[in-house]
Amino acid sequence: MSLDHTRLAPMANAIRALSMDAVQAANSGHPGMPMGMADVATVLFSQALKFDPAAPKWPDRDRFVLSAGHGSMLIYALLYLTGYDAPTIEDIRNFRQLHSPCAGHPENFELAGIECTTGPLGQGLAMAVGMAIAERHLNAGFGGDLVDHKTWVVAGDGCLMEGINHEAVGLAGTLQLGGLNVLWDDNNITIDGDTSLSTCEDVLARYRASGWHTVSCDGHNYADISRALAEAAADPRPSLVACKTVIGKGAPNKQGSHSVHGAPLGADEIAAAREFLGWTSAPFEVPADIMADWRSLGAKGATARAAWEARLAADPQGPELSRRMAGALPADESATHDYLASLVAGPPKVATRKASEMALEALTASIPELVGGSADLTGSNLTKTKATTPFSVADYGGRHIHYGIREFGMAAAMNGMALHGGVIPYGGTFLVFADYCRNAIRMSAIQRTRVVYVLTHDSIGLGEDGPTHQPIEHVMSLRAIPNLLVFRPADAIETAESWMLALKEPNRPSVLALSRQNLPPVRFEAEMKTAQGAYRLKSADAARQVVLVASGSEVEIALGSAAALEAAGIGADVVSMPCWELFDEQDGAYRAELLPAGVLKVSIEAGVTLGWQKYIGDGLAIGIDRFGASAPADQLYDYFGLTADKIVPQIKARLGQ
Repeated sequence: MSLDHTRLAPMANAIRALSMDAVQAANSGHPGMPMGMADVATVLFSQALKFDPAAPKWPDRDRFVLSAGHGSMLIYALLYLTGYDAPTIEDIRNFRQLHSPCAGHPENFELAGIECTTGPLGQGLAMAVGMAIAERHLNAGFGGDLVDHKTWVVAGDGCLMEGINHEAVGLAGTLQLGGLNVLWDDNNITIDGDTSLSTCEDVLARYRASGWHTVSCDGHNYADISRALAEAAADPRPSLVACKTVIGKGAPNKQGSHSVHGAPLGADEIAAAREFLGWTSAPFEVPADIMADWRSLGAKGATARAAWEARLAADPQGPELSRRMAGALPADESATHDYLASLVAGPPKVATRKASEMALEALTASIPELVGGSADLTGSNLTKTKATTPFSVADYGGRHIHYGIREFGMAAAMNGMALHGGVIPYGGTFLVFADYCRNAIRMSAIQRTRVVYVLTHDSIGLGEDGPTHQPIEHVMSLRAIPNLLVFRPADAIETAESWMLALKEPNRPSVLALSRQNLPPVRFEAEMKTAQGAYRLKSADAARQVVLVASGSEVEIALGSAAALEAAGIGADVVSMPCWELFDEQDGAYRAELLPAGVLKVSIEAGVTLGWQKYIGDGLAIGIDRFGASAPADQLYDYFGLTADKIVPQIKARLGQ
């Protein structure tokens, strides 16, 4: 297609018209960004982006990420205009309404052309870093004939201000992810007003200092936009393209002001915009000639896709790439079963972080798509194995990423890797630092990604580092996130089972909360009991009066408490509950049999007691409802009352004995 503005300008105006009409109909939304970036988006889709609306999951497509997700009408308009099956024009008419796939911010599971859910500013760009990592890794393994695509991002000033941007930019620059191109909507406007109210930084200088290539363009000059995009695509470094734009471009009385950022234009201004743009069509109508130009772009990708499919069919590695992109695990599970058998044969006394490393040795050797890493705590999180050499500029085929002290950036990048497909990412940090990456963990759950968070040093058991490093409320707060599996295993067998279950969840992220201190084996058979979320580890010898429910390092304490109670003639069950979420999914009969009515139920966990009432009712919740202290672990457990000697008297008192 020619860059003649006589054809591109009406195409861009179609984006503007659909955006202002949809926001007006909803009486809610952000028309300014789609209208301001319409020209840039038109050039990107017509000149640079590799895509095929007929095959939205084509593995070698370019990824397009709308990091400035508040401007969601930009992507909805683009998907409709280029010929994706959805959204339909009726979907767009119902923008931001219940059951419309055109939500206020783009959601990856609603529309096939949405690569990731965006809205929390900065995370789209950070996820795009993960997509670019996945592309380079798969390219290293399968070659450029099968994997060779780019990641394009539209980001606003807010995306570049958020702290996660600094983490993402630093990681991408270090790894020299040349396929990553960020189109900055440089309009000097945020919701509060001009950006000068809150920032004075030289953004381009910051990116250059982080190893990026930078280029600027007039975001409303088609030839200049094309020049900048071509320069970005050709540079071996990640690129930031500063697109100087006018927010709300086309609304003659409001463009360039913050008033057009997050509110409908109003009927009068829309009428004025139609006149200003020469747009005579009725709301939600696009003239046939303009629609034909847009649909011709969508059809172009079919040729490239067909050529790729022919290469895939002819390549001996084609079936393996297809398996990985489909998210299917290798059929041969003998390595993991052999590892479980070895644990049964010789149950080790190890920290569950060490048990995780042991499991990963077997898993990473047999599942080549596992790509791990750590936020500068590799020696503590134990996420690196013999099979996972470093991922770096020198070797993109490596499978261990040194994320640096970038917990939030790591979590968001892992989301991007999972969404890209072909890899299963896992990454480690201390559990207490889950707060640094919490919103990305939440986004994992919202987006239904298979991401595994290895969160070690899970309690006061880490000892002398003290309250700042001792998680108290963290496990419980993570359990509050929907669609997230939180595993707190008690020994090596439960840890291995937790890993196996996490990897078999294609649409749910998982957290493994792991101990620093050594824990004795409590399970001596491999029956995948962790899959039930909770199970009876010990049945009462005397008549059952108490059910002790514990997770992780406190299962050992529950067993010791039960032994003392039995010695006093008080029958006690012990229930290990490594995963609340899986237990809640069991049928009512199983749950009632495990936690029967009419007996005292006692929870034991080295963390806040809030939440355990769900299972123990008005029973006894033993935990820590204050911050920790600095001391050796055994002293801390005694000080906070987490020993059999301190727990048993409380149980006897509740029983009136």
